Amino acid sequence: MSGHSKWANIKNRKGAQDKKRSEAFTKSARNIMTAIRVGGGNSNPDTNSGLRMAIEKAKETNMPKDNIERLIKKFEERKANLVNLTLEGYGPFGVPVMIEAETDNKNRILGEIKLIFRNYGGNLGESNSVSFLFDRVGEIELELIDLTKELELIDLGVEEIEENRLLVKSEDVDRIVKGVGDLGMKAISYGVVMKVKSPIILDTEEMVAKVMEMIEEIEANDDVINVFAGFDYHG
Repeated sequence: MSGHSKWANIKNRKGAQDKKRSEAFTKSARNIMTAIRVGGGNSNPDTNSGLRMAIEKAKETNMPKDNIERLIKKFEERKANLVNLTLEGYGPFGVPVMIEAETDNKNRILGEIKLIFRNYGGNLGESNSVSFLFDRVGEIELELIDLTKELELIDLGVEEIEENRLLVKSEDVDRIVKGVGDLGMKAISYGVVMKVKSPIILDTEEMVAKVMEMIEEIEANDDVINVFAGFDYHG
């Protein structure tokens, strides 16, 4: 989960073609790999509910079964050599950025991400140079929110409702996913994200587009799991 889904409309206006089959497969593949990683490396959909959900969504895009099996096999082959790391820095306009990655070559990804930051006028920082600006929160995306049940959602422990997303304590995600299901609402994705405490305000769509372009370039790296950028747009 990237933490900036609210900017999807801006991505579309600057020419993103999210409905292309190849891009749909790429997104599905990333969701599958993220679900395995979030599940602690568990590649069994029978015991990893997040992976099971990601596979179901991949099938909805007509992603072939062979593609899914190859992804899981590739992860299993690399698993013993993988290390997790968090990269932090400031992008254009001083926007704080946090990157979660999993790699078998730490020096390679450091060099690749550092170059992207530099190309966009930002810089990759040291550990804890940016993380203090973010809180870890649980994020649950629903197919549709029934606002007539807002009080029930609050009783479950939902702290914020943003469009079709629920923000909860990170340790409460699984419990609340089950709870919203009992209330008749379907979760389509969930996990733990980094939410910025005080976002940098961007004044123009051009500024937002530049930040989004950098994020997309970072996300294209196969070792990157999630990218979180702390900005808001007041145009």
